[in-house]
Amino acid sequence: MIVRIMAEGQFEVADDALDQLNSLDDAVESAVASHDEEAFGDALSSLLEAVRQIGKEVPDEELVESDLVLPPSDASLAEVEDLLGADGFIPG
Repeated sequence: MIVRIMAEGQFEVADDALDQLNSLDDAVESAVASHDEEAFGDALSSLLEAVRQIGKEVPDEELVESDLVLPPSDASLAEVEDLLGADGFIPG
């Protein structure tokens, strides 16, 4: 699966990492729902860092459609609240 971090790039992530990423996504959703800025910042950072560590960066010159799109690391809670779908960023 290809995961795009907005304003950063794309990462190829193995499908078997979906459960781990979904757990981190749940933490982002929870922080947004409770409007907890500190928890939100920590949760978003953890999710993005996991994608960077687990994933293999897709070269910029390679054009690949993204399966999932995550906000940039500097996104505000309000911006992420507008972007979140019913299932968060990662369905499941």
